[in-house]
Amino acid sequence: MKPLKSKVSITLDSPLIDTLKRLAEEDDRSLSQYINLALTEHVHRRKSPSYAEIIEEQLRLKNDKQIAEKQ
Repeated sequence: MKPLKSKVSITLDSPLIDTLKRLAEEDDRSLSQYINLALTEHVHRRKSPSYAEIIEEQLRLKNDKQIAEKQ
């Protein structure tokens, strides 16, 4: 079964639309498909922890472990 889709209306800058159309054509996709893909990838990147966040969490866990071992 295809995922459910909803129609939306947005306003974009004309140069951006031109670029998106060109990129969609290069990718052999419709403009709608290309924008959907670009937004999906953007959201996934935003939801994924950054490299810095991963390192900070590892350092925090290491520090917590060292403190626990001293007690």
